[in-house]
Amino acid sequence: MTYFARRLPRHRGPAAWAEIIGPGPDFSRLEDHVTADVTVVGAGFAGLSAARRVMQHWPQARVVVLDAWRVADGAAGRNSGFMIDLPHDLASEDYAGGGDDHVLTGLNRQAIAFARAAVQDYGISPDYFDPAGKVNGAATDGGEAHNRSYAKHLQDMGEACEWLDATAMQQLTGSAHYRSGLYTPGTVMLQPAGYVRGLATGLARTANIHDRSPVLSFSRSGTDWVLKTPKGAVSTGNVILAVNGHLESFGVARGRLVQLFLFASMTQALDPSAIGGASRWGVTPSDPMGTTVRRIDTAQGGHRIVTRNCAVVRPGMRPTERDMARAARAHARAFALRFPHLARARQDYVWGGHLCLTLNGVAHAREIEQGVFSACVQNGLGTARGTLTGIAAADRCCGQPSGITDYFEAEATPKRLPPQPFASVGANAYLRWKEWRAGKE
Repeated sequence: MTYFARRLPRHRGPAAWAEIIGPGPDFSRLEDHVTADVTVVGAGFAGLSAARRVMQHWPQARVVVLDAWRVADGAAGRNSGFMIDLPHDLASEDYAGGGDDHVLTGLNRQAIAFARAAVQDYGISPDYFDPAGKVNGAATDGGEAHNRSYAKHLQDMGEACEWLDATAMQQLTGSAHYRSGLYTPGTVMLQPAGYVRGLATGLARTANIHDRSPVLSFSRSGTDWVLKTPKGAVSTGNVILAVNGHLESFGVARGRLVQLFLFASMTQALDPSAIGGASRWGVTPSDPMGTTVRRIDTAQGGHRIVTRNCAVVRPGMRPTERDMARAARAHARAFALRFPHLARARQDYVWGGHLCLTLNGVAHAREIEQGVFSACVQNGLGTARGTLTGIAAADRCCGQPSGITDYFEAEATPKRLPPQPFASVGANAYLRWKEWRAGKE
């Protein structure tokens, strides 16, 4: 069987996290026919984690990593940089998950430990991997109710959290917008482009990484798989597809994946004294459909504020200019509401990032056929869940069972979506209503 990539996701706007720290490492395009023991498609959190894990199991393996964009210019460099350990179910009212929360929290912490070890091994800047924790901010009665519900859930799990009043929130953020917040200490705040670039650079000591080399097709040839790119090819014993929702482009899980885009804006570099508050922090909204806000400092790319909200389902994986314009207006309103004293600050970057969800919240991390493994579908939790699916795919590829592979093997198959265009029309209407209901959050 031949798997063809019928299309690529389209990312609108610049990958701001990469832009603000300057040019990255120079990885070459694949322009020859090479051989490998394992070829990883995708150089994001899942793909680079899979490559690292393979080399931990098989130190002498010939590993090739391919990516369609420059490293950190795709989805991995377009998220908010929250690597969260605790339950963070975006489909819930207050992030509380289901009955396996203890298990999933333990797995998330394994992902964080795996990433921390990579930071140490590869000399990645600790400013790109900051274990600062995060805050769920609340601006309304409803938001505080969500936070109290989530706090009760965490306390029942035996997890630490701290309630912050309005004064504490203003001291942290420099904004009088928030009435209260719920601080949890286990989240790592990433400079996602810096972390991913560092991970790729470290792996390149022993693996061959080629960016700007999209895989157009792959097929079985004898005992190997042959992957073709525009100017090259790889003959390989094993393939790991770490491409999130792009998996559907290859004909896998067709009609079962929700192709979602989230949007964000980042300010110009600001005078820190004008912002007020602490130099680094991250606030997720108490309502999952509210506005995420993050402040960074010079070591992470300048004193800037990131504002993230607006979601749209695009089955063709291509957001429109109208989607971008709507998001930019929403970001401007949310920013001005939180920082009226900075309302005239210029938004230097506006971008969209590709996510993938399933109706039943499961990943697609399994053996598709002999020698082809998926590490896909992060359900909006790409940093930690992506790391986990990458580890799971590598463990399975190398014949090394683990608690991580056990977890994903036990998950159900992604549910089938309603037929198009009803699925996307209904989903977008629901998202607009959820955004409206989130209000000031």
